Amino acid sequence: MTGVRPNRRQADRRHNDRRQGDRRRPPSSTPEDSWLSAWGDPSSSRFHAGSGESMLLDTDPGPAGDSRFIAREALRLVSTEGAALPRILRTYVAARAALALALVLAPWLAALMGNRPALPVVLLCLAYAAQAMSLWLIQGARDDRDLPDHLLPRQWLSTIGVDLLAFLLLRVLDPSAQLNYTALLVLPVLMAGVLTRRLVALATAAGVTLALLLAVLAGAGDSGGDTLLQLSQSGLAGAGMFLIAVLASELSQRLAREERSARSSLELARQQTLLNRLVIEEMGEGVLVVDRRNRVRAINPAARQLLGPAGLAMTVPSPLDEVPGLQGLLRALQQAYAEGSWPAAAREMSLMLADGERRTLQLRARFTRRGGIAADDTPPEDICVLFLEDLRVVQGRARQDKLAAMGRVSAGIAHEIRNPLAAISQANALLLEDDLPPPQRRLSRIVADNVGRLKRIVDDVLAVAPGAEATSELIDATAEASLVIDEWRRSAAAEIRLSERLDLELPATGQPVRFDAEHLRRVLVNLLDNACRHASDQPGAVRVRLAPGPAAGQLTLSVASDGPPITPEVERYLFEPFFSTRSRGSGLGLYICRELCERHGASIDFHLAPATARHRNVFGVVMRTAAAG
Repeated sequence: MTGVRPNRRQADRRHNDRRQGDRRRPPSSTPEDSWLSAWGDPSSSRFHAGSGESMLLDTDPGPAGDSRFIAREALRLVSTEGAALPRILRTYVAARAALALALVLAPWLAALMGNRPALPVVLLCLAYAAQAMSLWLIQGARDDRDLPDHLLPRQWLSTIGVDLLAFLLLRVLDPSAQLNYTALLVLPVLMAGVLTRRLVALATAAGVTLALLLAVLAGAGDSGGDTLLQLSQSGLAGAGMFLIAVLASELSQRLAREERSARSSLELARQQTLLNRLVIEEMGEGVLVVDRRNRVRAINPAARQLLGPAGLAMTVPSPLDEVPGLQGLLRALQQAYAEGSWPAAAREMSLMLADGERRTLQLRARFTRRGGIAADDTPPEDICVLFLEDLRVVQGRARQDKLAAMGRVSAGIAHEIRNPLAAISQANALLLEDDLPPPQRRLSRIVADNVGRLKRIVDDVLAVAPGAEATSELIDATAEASLVIDEWRRSAAAEIRLSERLDLELPATGQPVRFDAEHLRRVLVNLLDNACRHASDQPGAVRVRLAPGPAAGQLTLSVASDGPPITPEVERYLFEPFFSTRSRGSGLGLYICRELCERHGASIDFHLAPATARHRNVFGVVMRTAAAG
């Protein structure tokens, strides 16, 4: 037995690996396959839900709904108690109307054959036909949802009671007729077993049996037949009535149990579908569902935002080849279906959006199959579920994980460096107090400059070390930005011409935000230094704008420059520590800006403006306003 278990575990692992691989490959369609898809297609199913029902489980607010069949069936069964009773009662009422017409025609047919029916029989048949037809017309205009689990007394009297009375009178009024009116009593007894409680059904069968026996006894003196034989026949007929009532009651109870089970299952399926819809809509990752015919079946709000204006305007379902800017995605999807797996070259895709912005997305694909939910001839269909995510967000998460670990290590190292650095600085200051030759004094100055640089780096690392406290306060962003920009202008050299190169777009009124004045100064000065360093010498080369948005309760401070656009290779490392494009840069400026913003519930990011814009390199700081709390 010891040699069997490892082999079994290896087999299980191989089986799991095959399952994981199958999810990433397009499935091969076979007529026997089907999948209960969460996104129904009206063109591939014979079921079409109404407007209200189809919107109940929509993944997208467009015309397509998810699992329309489940939605319709759940609404029909879950919201209607005793759903089988209306259907059976409608059938029973229609059968009574048809039987009434047959009873009306039967005497006339008998008269044509030479058997003249009695007038009371004809009148009784006409009266029964009038009642049955009237009830059938009334039942057709009634709302079935108002019906209870079992027939009410008035309903029993208007259907089963009338049938029993009419059929018994026909047997009494015309005992020697060629038609066997006793057989008609099976219908009301059967319906009593189906539509009423078991006790009522047995009472109905007992009443029919007693009526048959009494009819035999009442006519015993008039008929010359064997009374005992007629009583035996009536008794056997009564026993059959009891048997029919019991069997019909048992079958109706089983039907009720099965319907309750189906109703419960459909309710669970409806709740699960609603939950899936809620999860998909709230996902930060974009979800795009495309079939083999390149039609978009579903798209969640995150995917719409990632695809830009084309995604926001997309209707579902719609052909993917008609959506502008997604031709690369279409080619990758066609290649995936042709090759049997998602192409490795398309796992990171750069898309040019309709507004001119270029966005790089990370794509993951899963393939599944959808077939007709009903038992029809709808062929199965392959569906690709694409998971879209902004590559900058993915890199940001990885960067945050790395920075969290790096921050703890850097803080520890900075503490250890501070003490020997202070000793070096003090020793160098003592050397400078002596009368040193010029070469040695120059070397001491170099040491002092680099010690000061190292101290600034250590202070920056400790300022953003984990555990450092930051208190947000209510400040006027307009006033603080104006003050920082004025100080920055005065501290700059005259040849830089900041007054000409800087273009300010600040609101005339105060804009209260929750931040720290000193931290805002450090962030804005760092962004202005970087923008001025890479911008041109033309007037208005650097633009500073303070405007509301992008959402309610937010205010954006943006610093843009007209320098060469930052390449994607550099963009992914912009906010990482110790990354700099300058030889003497510490690479901590933007990293510290991000850390300071996050401490106050703000965010900082970079994006490239459209190619038609002058200022393409845009850094934006999104802060919370006073109304946001």
